[in-house]
Amino acid sequence: MEKKIVICISGFAATGKSTLGRKLARAFKLKYVSGGDGLKMLAKERGYNPIGKAWWETEEGLRFLEERVSNPEFDKLVDQKLIEYAEKGGVVIDSWILPWLYPHGFNIWLKASEDVRVKRLVKRSHVEPEEARQLLKKRDIDSAEIYRRLYGVEIGKDYSPFHLVLDTSNLSIIGVYRIVSQAVKEYFKI
Repeated sequence: MEKKIVICISGFAATGKSTLGRKLARAFKLKYVSGGDGLKMLAKERGYNPIGKAWWETEEGLRFLEERVSNPEFDKLVDQKLIEYAEKGGVVIDSWILPWLYPHGFNIWLKASEDVRVKRLVKRSHVEPEEARQLLKKRDIDSAEIYRRLYGVEIGKDYSPFHLVLDTSNLSIIGVYRIVSQAVKEYFKI
């Protein structure tokens, strides 16, 4: 039986998930879906204006994240939608939690040092380094707590559903892409 191509990229914020996901989707002619985009759709339905990659670091984005922490139904709705995309196949999904909920894809965990993540967030969101460090810590802690509460998963500690764990700290975007695309080719026998 031929494997449906489902690639799931996980990791904390600013590790390169969406950049890699988009590159893989283009290269393998797959649909790209982001859990973050799903949350933004829910935010829009609740009256927020989630525009731009750096929206999460804005005052409005942070207010939505606070609301998200108090209402886990947001994440359950997004996660169910992501599972539906995965079941259809032909997709690259950027999601912190999906590998635990849908273990049938090729699952990648990207990590990077805190200092590298801070630099990436400073560049992406135009915030000061100390603010970026605090934002990352808060997002990591809040999201990990949500998934621990909802699913009993230890994000960033349990790597059991992953086929590949890659530290992107000292790699270029092209380097990360080359490593992962080769692993995808091997896994799906492309």
